[in-house]
Amino acid sequence: MNANNNDYVLTLSCADVKGIVYAVSGLLYRAGCNILDSQQYGDPATRLFFMRVHFEAPPHLDSVEKLEPMFADMRTRFSMHVSMHAVARRMRVLIAVSRQAHCLNDLLFRWRAGQLPMEVVGVISNHADCAALAGHYDVPFHHAPLRPGADMQSRRAQEQRMATLMREQHVELLILARYMQILSPEFCAEVQGRAINIHHSFLPSFKGARPYAQAHERGVKLIGATAHYVTPDLDEGPIIEQDVERVDHGLDAEALTAAGQDVENQVLARAVRWHVEHRILMNGHKTVVFK
Repeated sequence: MNANNNDYVLTLSCADVKGIVYAVSGLLYRAGCNILDSQQYGDPATRLFFMRVHFEAPPHLDSVEKLEPMFADMRTRFSMHVSMHAVARRMRVLIAVSRQAHCLNDLLFRWRAGQLPMEVVGVISNHADCAALAGHYDVPFHHAPLRPGADMQSRRAQEQRMATLMREQHVELLILARYMQILSPEFCAEVQGRAINIHHSFLPSFKGARPYAQAHERGVKLIGATAHYVTPDLDEGPIIEQDVERVDHGLDAEALTAAGQDVENQVLARAVRWHVEHRILMNGHKTVVFK
């Protein structure tokens, strides 16, 4: 998203009634704002309305704090949930990873290339394997070891360390980039709506540490990946993005794994970009994504 220093993104949701677009655009016009992009969706099933507006504000309205009071009456009139975000401000992100580095490497590369408008404040892992990769991008690496078969007390202590780091670094988004530890329902509830997970789309068919090897043995014809928000229900959070790729008998297990990891990279990168650009709104157990 190309933006000036006085560009903002407005997101809103409310009951779907007549006049919302007119009211929003009229308010921005009267304030001297210029709408650069506007998208909206009314869900006929839930009767909810969702809108995202990217606009440029005049010089005297140079902060979220000055813009937000303009929408006070509209909030009350439509019982509307409104969020305002300065485009120039980068969301603070922490990436959690285990031993598989493909998603981490892809995210860090895209971030450094300017494709992901965010600020990576650290990488945390239960293994030390990715320390050098984080160092290559000058990102602080936090090793939080967890031995195999660790008891619940040890797992909770590790989660507490992650939660403390998030508070200290003012983390706004936690990315589970193939982080292979099951998080407790309590921790998931704490980060709900601000944590994204990526996994292959073989669930529940092929579980465990070697899903692509299992898929190769069964001769699958499609591989894919799913990015979703983290909730206390394991791998059942609102889906943000999915993709698939056709494969055939000619691929061995190694080639199948490489193809699957590439899909995971792309799906996670899209989900993260949409989140940090404030393109995702919650619609019950689903998401509305303004691409």
